Amino acid sequence: MHTIFIDGRAGTTGLQIEARICARSDLTLLTLPERLRKDAQARAELLNTADVTFLCLPDDAAREAVALVTNPGSVIIDASTAHRTQAGWAYGFPELGCREAIKASRRIAVPGCHASGFLALVVPLIRAGLLPRDARLTCLSLTGYTGRGKAGIAEYEAETRRRGDALSAPMQYALGQAHKHLPEMSAVAGLAYPPVFCPVIADYDRGMEVTVPVPGLNRSAVLECYKAFYAGAALVRVMEPTGEPRPANWLRGRDSMELTVAGCDERPLLIARFDNLGKGASGAAVQCMNLVIGAEETEGLVL
Repeated sequence: MHTIFIDGRAGTTGLQIEARICARSDLTLLTLPERLRKDAQARAELLNTADVTFLCLPDDAAREAVALVTNPGSVIIDASTAHRTQAGWAYGFPELGCREAIKASRRIAVPGCHASGFLALVVPLIRAGLLPRDARLTCLSLTGYTGRGKAGIAEYEAETRRRGDALSAPMQYALGQAHKHLPEMSAVAGLAYPPVFCPVIADYDRGMEVTVPVPGLNRSAVLECYKAFYAGAALVRVMEPTGEPRPANWLRGRDSMELTVAGCDERPLLIARFDNLGKGASGAAVQCMNLVIGAEETEGLVL
């Protein structure tokens, strides 16, 4: 029996993690009374008592939480941006060759949702030599509004919203090319230049579609590269292109990811679809926990 603490349990990611582990017989969830939820001493006690702690906090709060940990055996799985490119932290995307590092680590950083789709598409091609590290890439990423957290969800789901208001139309954001996922997108892929990143939020709750155009690459070669790279992966599936469009919420409620290659031979489109709260956040965090505690990698996840 492993004990689990979710620091930031009331947030969107924390609630989704709790939903994935609450029915399991191999885990015991440690919780704090509401009055102690932000009490540093009470949190520190559970941070050092639990076998595994999930940090579902803003970046600065996540750093503060890590500073409270004195037990060398405590495993910290951080869902914030704070430690994704920091030395000493395993990057929580097992399928990218990080599985053994995750198993051995006590500090694991869960990838960002946009970064997950981008890296799943780009890393295999770079490692196979099909895509140079100095490639100037563009990434378009469409996400549901749950990516904005509790405040954003409340805004989109407010009963007072009017049909046809500003939130009803897709909205491009982070226009200054300083999105917080860009550092990990470049660092984990080993790119010399960050991609031109175009995130778009739309009026649906969950689901993500990440597209990377790669003019000049052979579609068949890319597809075969993906099949070889992700052979045996339970949560990342490579799909033959069908020519039929699929919505960005195609995998809503699941913890898996689908990759495919669309477009034409002159202008291939690399596409990743997944749930931004699944493989893009909470599902990925639970997958990492499963590896650390020696459980089946997909235990408690929806494929």
